[in-house]
Amino acid sequence: MSVTEKIAYIKGLMEGMELDKDAKETKLFAAILDALEDIALDLADNTDRIDAIDADLAELEDEVYEDDGWDPLADDWYDDDDEDDGVYEFQCPNCNETVFLDESVFEDDDDFELECPACGAKLDSFFEPDDEE
Repeated sequence: MSVTEKIAYIKGLMEGMELDKDAKETKLFAAILDALEDIALDLADNTDRIDAIDADLAELEDEVYEDDGWDPLADDWYDDDDEDDGVYEFQCPNCNETVFLDESVFEDDDDFELECPACGAKLDSFFEPDDEE
């Protein structure tokens, strides 16, 4: 039974009780039922709006996230082809931290200086730009 149906049922019960319409209590109950009926109708309208927004959002998500490699639930990028992504991974010989480099680092400047983001050690003597491992 929906909320509006329940309120209609209660309203029917109240009318069936043949309460004195001039009594203060009857006026109070009638006012409460009218307010509940308005709330139930607003709730039904908002539920319809929320369903419409949810459908629009699902359509937008399909459009935005479709096949671009973004997984919003994982909050991370995924890539099926890791070999050609231009990112190099190696371990810092000083702190053993895994360091990831984008090949654009090597394109910016021929005389680049590379530091480990974890310990700050200079890595250019340990890593040659032509070496892909």
